[in-house]
Amino acid sequence: MAGDTINVLVVDDSADVRAELRRLLSTQRGIAVVGEAASGKQVLRLIGMLKPDVVLMDADMPDMDGFETTVEVMSRSALPIIIVSAHEDAEETDKAFRAMEAGAVALVALPSGTGESHRRREAEIVQTVRAMAEVRVVHRRRRAAARPAAAPPPTRAAARAPATQGAVDLIAIGASTGGPQALQRVLARLPSDLGAAVVVVQHITPDFESSFVGWLTDATGLPVHLAKNGQTLQRAHVYVAPHPWQMGVDRQRRIVLRDDPPENGLRPAVSYLFRSLATIAPRRTAAVLLTGMGQDGAAELLELRERGAITVAQDEVTSIVHGMPGEAIRLGAAMFIMPPEEIAGLLADVTRNGAGKGAAGRPRAT
Repeated sequence: MAGDTINVLVVDDSADVRAELRRLLSTQRGIAVVGEAASGKQVLRLIGMLKPDVVLMDADMPDMDGFETTVEVMSRSALPIIIVSAHEDAEETDKAFRAMEAGAVALVALPSGTGESHRRREAEIVQTVRAMAEVRVVHRRRRAAARPAAAPPPTRAAARAPATQGAVDLIAIGASTGGPQALQRVLARLPSDLGAAVVVVQHITPDFESSFVGWLTDATGLPVHLAKNGQTLQRAHVYVAPHPWQMGVDRQRRIVLRDDPPENGLRPAVSYLFRSLATIAPRRTAAVLLTGMGQDGAAELLELRERGAITVAQDEVTSIVHGMPGEAIRLGAAMFIMPPEEIAGLLADVTRNGAGKGAAGRPRAT
């Protein structure tokens, strides 16, 4: 960044949309629009000339769509890319999630209409630009995103796993910034006959919840549901917390949705889900914190560990933002510190063999 100013490249094939985004961002302190592009090819020419801190980009463009452009940008400059999508358009939303697979760091809804909804989306764009300007991204080889990345070498485990009673039959995952990519990499590697239900809190704008669930289903092959109150958990199914509810699980293994206050400024919050699981057979639970800003779920992961759950944090190397998993590690809450691919292998092992038997090929610290 030049001084304290965040320089943004705005990309959309619509001149009206570019003008609206320029107007929005140019009125914000510390943000400057340094250029505009109407196509992916223009983006590739301009990033070297303008050296933006953030690229704010449409998912649907005529020559190169958001996915193709993101692949090229990430192979050349590794800039934080925020995808702006018209959430009402299913085809465009699918392209947006594919761009996130390729390395885009966030997804926001294009403001539309008037009133509170319009203001909320504008505020989210500004907040996301500010946050993503601080995100560390890494180069990706061209077309690497078209298939799952190879797992990095094993990382250290934080502590010895406790003895447990029987196999894990409930997996809880919390994620925020960068979470869709990491979550997809975990779920895609779980077996179709997984011996556990999976409950997920992913911080994502409510405009994309349904599309997110559909994308995860297509990308992983597992049945993924937007959770409903009273829904009974089934093994090898994934349940995503809906906005604006707090989600927990009761002793009968049913989804509980409540209009309880936000925690860590969030609803749904990872902390709420993890705390509910600490009271229902924690020794049959595995809990995972993936990439994300802030501290949501870190203290509750420690509580789960102390009650006998298997606890895991994503490693720093593969996290887009290491805030949530990093805080869990700092607290000593994570028994295992791993990249997503290894997390998937661990979860498959503990649901099949029993957590007390360990995971083949995965280190436990003494």
